[in-house]
Formats: sequence, structure tokens, C-alpha cells
Amino acid sequence: MGVRPASITFPALLAEQAARYGGREAAVGSRKRLTYAELRAEVLQVARGLAALGVRRGDHVGILMGNRPEWIVSFLAAHQVGAVVVALNTWSSARELEHALSHADVRVLVAQEQARNQSYREMVDQARGRLPLLRHAVWLCDKADGAAERGAYRGGDHAWNDWSRIADRGDENRRVYSTEDVERLGAQVEGADNAFLLYSSGSTSLPKGILLGHRAAIENGWNIGERQHVTQDDRLWLVVSLFWSFGSVNATASLMSHGGCLVLQERFDAHEALALIERERCTVFYGTPNMAFAMQTHAERGRYDLSSLRTGAAIGTPEQLMRIVDLGVTRICNIYGQTETYGNCAVIDADEPLDVRLRSVGPPLPGVAVRIIDLETGKEAPCGQDGEIRVKGYVFNGYYKNEEQTRQAFDEEGFFRTGDLGRRDDEGRLYFRGRINEMVKSGGINVAPAEVEEVLMRHPDVHTAFVVGLPDPVLDQILGAVIIARAGHVPTADELQRYCRGEMAVYKIPARFRFLEDDELPLTTTGKVQKNRLHELFSEAEARLPEPGAAGGR
Repeated sequence: MGVRPASITFPALLAEQAARYGGREAAVGSRKRLTYAELRAEVLQVARGLAALGVRRGDHVGILMGNRPEWIVSFLAAHQVGAVVVALNTWSSARELEHALSHADVRVLVAQEQARNQSYREMVDQARGRLPLLRHAVWLCDKADGAAERGAYRGGDHAWNDWSRIADRGDENRRVYSTEDVERLGAQVEGADNAFLLYSSGSTSLPKGILLGHRAAIENGWNIGERQHVTQDDRLWLVVSLFWSFGSVNATASLMSHGGCLVLQERFDAHEALALIERERCTVFYGTPNMAFAMQTHAERGRYDLSSLRTGAAIGTPEQLMRIVDLGVTRICNIYGQTETYGNCAVIDADEPLDVRLRSVGPPLPGVAVRIIDLETGKEAPCGQDGEIRVKGYVFNGYYKNEEQTRQAFDEEGFFRTGDLGRRDDEGRLYFRGRINEMVKSGGINVAPAEVEEVLMRHPDVHTAFVVGLPDPVLDQILGAVIIARAGHVPTADELQRYCRGEMAVYKIPARFRFLEDDELPLTTTGKVQKNRLHELFSEAEARLPEPGAAGGR
């Protein structure tokens, strides 16, 4: 299909692909187009600026911006000087963003000044005094006049508002780094080095910091692309946020390793997506079934030619995946994985029959071993029997600053415990059967109930909160909250939604609420709440609150 790259680090991969595909487009979006040669030239310029800001091998550089070519430039520039990229959630509230910057030990932040009606500059400025490790921030502004001063927090005697001036910045010793300097820094990066620090919701109340390496990301990304039959001629439509592994590790590594082009949409809008896919002749679909449904049912769908679409990656039930097929992605690939497994550890081949692709996520990728462990015996389950999916091979390097959690994540034979239920058939194909734990996946986005419960219980009128996933025909699941109010103070659902909007990302806000007394909760014989029965408290006939937003459009 394509020429497998020899590189095992992102600096080397960019140099290799710029030499091989220099005149071909690598990234398109936000009124910007970059060939591989232009991408590398811009990356080296920004890398010079990062080096002058004091970024060294192993330092953490945060990226906070929507899907745009500057995100790609930033992550490759950070890797060029040996830094670890911390992908920050653009949906974060001020509290969540401060926690991520602090926990990740971000030393330099590259960010948009504002997006999604949020002022990131204001949020960071307010938290400055509580972030002693954050030395510098580089602000990307779309305003042509550059009226506001932008630059470093401390030692910032040089302000800039466009990227062309970053490379001109000298460090505290007045040294200006050359292209040759940062090329040497890139050559020192090793395949085993950490490349990404991504945050993913888990069973705990706060997201976990997941460390992923260069070599595994590139090799696994190549194999993901091979299952989709990607080539250098492909153009991947990407609206799923780059700060998630599906975007930054899966889509980016898959297309870049094959010499293809990323066509970036900053935020989901069905009409804009239809126009963009037609205009750019996108061939690879990376989105969620509800996005496909929104495009297919849009009033102006008939005006747009999407015949260029061919393959892609998505998750969902057979009925949900058929929405993508109906859009024209006839060779869509069903996938399975977690951030800890570099986005995907299993992908069905695009050549498999459609009925197989709708049901199975395929065999494990090369370099990945999968076991199905019986939940009762702890032994490997036979074909056709459900058990916990455990993975070995291309798995994460550890949870940042949590050795104990890292140790517990693996069994005695070194297999990662996914917490997911699955089975295998006689031909080695994997079938995802659901989640063992209480994780909710709404519109393809993981949400930890414990995190939402913790926020709700900080409300002065809430005594106890329990959050569960409820079936939804479009998003797969929505969040439902069971609330036990403090005596004499019963909040309304609208009040709680407004409160949540100021505390966490909008996709984590419950769409439905039930207000109960303690004695109305389903309990076990030992007095514990039966969380697996809480969904029964929400009747299908109940009026449903307006959703805070659809996945991908948030």
C-alpha cells in the first residue's frame, strides 16, 4: 500500500516523509495548507523558538487549541527538541485546566487565546500564581492587528503574535538557535522516549495521565493505516479533537506514516463537514456515528458529493456503524482500543465483508497480543466465551506520577487489564461486548461517573449523587444523575446543569436527573447501593432535558 517508514521517532519520521513526499500536502485547515516540506520547515522554526524558551529533552509542553495545522506543527516542534507533548482538553473548565497544567508539570504552553467561547488566556492568567512550573506561554491569535501583547510570563522581553517571530527569540544568554541546532536535538530523541502525555477518564474521579512513546505510536499507527488500506493519496477528514488519542495518536500517526494528508475541521458542524469533505475530496472518515447521522439527515445533504469517501475508523453498534456506511463510507473499519493501547489495538480489515466489519473489531494489530480472561476463574477463556480483554505489546509506558496505579493496571504476565468485556471467534477476531466497570461512553467520549458525582456533591444543596449511563439512540449513552438533596433544599435540574457548566466540560453534564430520598435507593442485603440498577429509576416515558451538546460538535 505505502512505503513503510524506517523512522522510530517523530523528528526522524517528519524528515523522512518530507524527503519522500515533500511536495504533497500534509495538513489542511483554518485557511492554512502545508506540504510535507513546508510542514517540516515550519516545525523547525517553532522548535527553534521552543529551544530558546528553555525547552529541553523530557520537558512537558502543553498544547491547547482546536483542530488546526498549528496543533500539528506544535506537537512535532515539541518532539523536535525532545519534549513530551501534553494534549490539553479544549472543553475544560478553568478548574479542570488548572489541574491538568499542574498535574502534568507543564513548563511551556502553546495555546489559542480563545476558542469555544472561552478565553484560555484569562483562565491561565487567573491560575498563574498556582502554577509555579509554568515558565512561558506562547499565544496564537487569529486577530490580524495583534493588539494584545503576547509572550512569556517571566523573562519575556520579546513579545510576538505570529509564529514567524518565534524562531527569532534568543534565550537568556541571547543565543538564537539555528535550524542545525534543533536538527541535532531531534537526532538525540530515542524510540523509547515518551512522546505524549494524554489524559483519559477512568474509574477514578480525576483523569489519568497516560504516557505514550515514539516508536510504539509510529509502528502502531502504521498498522492501523494498513488495516484501512491507507496510501499516500489518502486525505483524512478529522473533526474528532486532536487532544484525544483517536486524533493525536491514531489518526495523525496513521496518515503521517503513510504520507497522507490530514484535513482538519476545528469543530463539528454538519453543513460545514459536508462542504469540507466535498471540497477537499476526503477519502478517510474519522468520526462518530452520530456525526454521520447528522450529515446524512441534513437538509442540504443532496447538494454535496461525498463519493470520494472510502474507508475510515469508528466504533459503535452495527446499527450505528451503518449510519457511516449510508453516508458513503462503504469500507469503514470497526476498531477497539483505549488511550493506554495507543488508540487502537484491534482493527477489522477494510476487505472483510460488511456484516463482519459491523460486528467484529478484527484481530489484534501486529505487535499486539490479546487474551480473554474468564471473570470467575481468572484463566484464559475459550473462543466464543466472554471475559476481560487484556493486552500486551504496544501499551502505554505508565500513568504519570502514579506508580501504584501503573502496577495494578497489569497482571502478573504483563498484560494490561482493560476492564472491558470481549470474546474471540475461531479465526482470532475480537468482539467488544461492553464495559465491565462503570465507565460511560457518550458519543464516543469516555466519562467517569465518579468525576461527575464529585462535582455534583460540591453543590451546597446536594447531599449525595450517583451517575449512570442511560441508553441513547444517537450518542450510545447519556448521563443520568440520581440526586439525594440536603434536607429542605431541593435544587432543580436546571440549577444543577448551570452549576456543572462552570465546573466541567459540557459533555460530562448529566442530561437527565432523578431526585430521591435515601430510602428509595436500591440496596444490597449489606446496605450498599446497587449502581447496576440505578438506570431502572429512569423511565423511558420521562421527559428528557435538552442535551448539553452532541459529541464532536462540542
